Amino acid sequence: MKEALEPRPGPTITPTAQVSIVVIAYNDVAHVSEAVRSALAQGAPGQTVTEVIAVNDASTDGTGAALDILARADPRLRVIHRTENSGGCGTPRNDGVRAATGRFVMFLDSDDVLPPGAAQALLTAALRHDAPVAAGACVRRELPARRDVAWQPNLYREAAVHGSPETSPQLVRDTLCVNKLYDRAFLTEHDIAFPEGRFTYEDFVFTARVLAAAPRIATIPDSVYVWHVRRAAAKQSISLDRKDVANWQARIDAHRTSVQIFESAGHKALAHAADIKFLDHDLRMYVRELHTRGADYRADWWRLTRAYLARFDEADLLAARAPARWLARVVLASPEPRDLERLTHLAARPGRLLPPYAEAGGQAVWSAELPEVELDALGTKPMHRLPVTVDAEPVIGARNVLRLRVHEMYGRLAAAEPVTIDVELRRRADDRRGPVHTAALTATAAPGDEAGVCWTAEVVLDLAALAARNGSRSADPEPWDLMAQVTCANGAGFRASLRATGPGLRRRVLPSRRHALLLVQPYATTGGALSLRIACGLRSVWRIAARRLRR
Repeated sequence: MKEALEPRPGPTITPTAQVSIVVIAYNDVAHVSEAVRSALAQGAPGQTVTEVIAVNDASTDGTGAALDILARADPRLRVIHRTENSGGCGTPRNDGVRAATGRFVMFLDSDDVLPPGAAQALLTAALRHDAPVAAGACVRRELPARRDVAWQPNLYREAAVHGSPETSPQLVRDTLCVNKLYDRAFLTEHDIAFPEGRFTYEDFVFTARVLAAAPRIATIPDSVYVWHVRRAAAKQSISLDRKDVANWQARIDAHRTSVQIFESAGHKALAHAADIKFLDHDLRMYVRELHTRGADYRADWWRLTRAYLARFDEADLLAARAPARWLARVVLASPEPRDLERLTHLAARPGRLLPPYAEAGGQAVWSAELPEVELDALGTKPMHRLPVTVDAEPVIGARNVLRLRVHEMYGRLAAAEPVTIDVELRRRADDRRGPVHTAALTATAAPGDEAGVCWTAEVVLDLAALAARNGSRSADPEPWDLMAQVTCANGAGFRASLRATGPGLRRRVLPSRRHALLLVQPYATTGGALSLRIACGLRSVWRIAARRLRR
């Protein structure tokens, strides 16, 4: 429960340095200097940050030497060199906390950065509200595109004070340890530390231990952490390296441990909220990628997931969002992997429910083969929450047409009568809105569809205009995402991402009066949505051709 934002009697806010920042690093010489400098920049010497403690986890690539050079230039930086690699992130963070002298401590990974003023914003909130924990907004920055995606934005839209996590169970959704400031005395009093050694997703356990101790928590909308996401890196971070099923097992283990921590502390509401988060976030994320894995991975993943979901009760499933609980019910109902395409699209954000639209006993169900998996709430969901499927077939060439088909869903769309569709393009790098193409929808017979009807339209894409909006001289292709807004005769409507269909998902080179050449590649994202990559000019052609030759 949020409290009124009135300062509590407590310590006077002063500019005295009170924060220790712990930076952990292992074989990251390319990025660690930028991370440490961002920590040292959190106020001039003697203000806010009393020290930065860099823990070198027995690196072999020059990371330690780079840290020593920085330490000689700034006395606030202390370097701890571990002689043996710990195998995880927990042990070096614990080393840093034990060495810290500041009243408060923060954490920073060597490949991320703290934005200017982050430590001061968190410190001010902690002191003003006498809170042992202060948390702020984090952004995931996709590199090299520098596209920022807010992490758990609903928790940080406005400043708030939470008297106890038990009354604000939504806090369990933020499992990061790095976007927060902690009073060291609070951590010591409650014996809160990270799991030692090789423990994946150690943040889950540390955060659960913090919340189970029931601290007063201040949350602020200020951006306090930039989480760098480098998908093209030679060595993926733990959060991105999900190609081995052991990663999923580690995530299950971390979640199970977190729930046990809440239950042992008597926090049933937090344990329940953690289970809901697992269904809504973790399960959907891994299901979305399942079709990209090999048969052995799928079989192992399915077996692990069925066994773990068996501990969830009906109240947990009903509390999760409808797409998540439908996914869970399909896995529980089938002993073997099945319907991977449908599961992928349903796990997407926003979810799309692909045909067939089966019924059993007058109720919407997953399929005739799994009639026990009821698609509850489909008849009562508001129109804008329905997982409607909109197919989009790109035909790139002389006219650059997008053929659209809106699927009926258990009579809900027919009752509302779809009349128009707007196709909006957004540049992925900065979410900037591009052209919007509008077309009238036509009701069409669909003999191959159980509903017998669908709605179709065509729009012509102005690809040259997209290239002109790139705002960059880079020769690299620019990704554009597509969204549809459907308006119905009764005033209702909904937004949906477009499902990529048809044979046109391939690169094309088109002549252009403005740019000489356009390179256009319609493609399906991991979740099956249609996106476009656009590049222009001869430089782009040569650059892409050179990359293909190198491969």
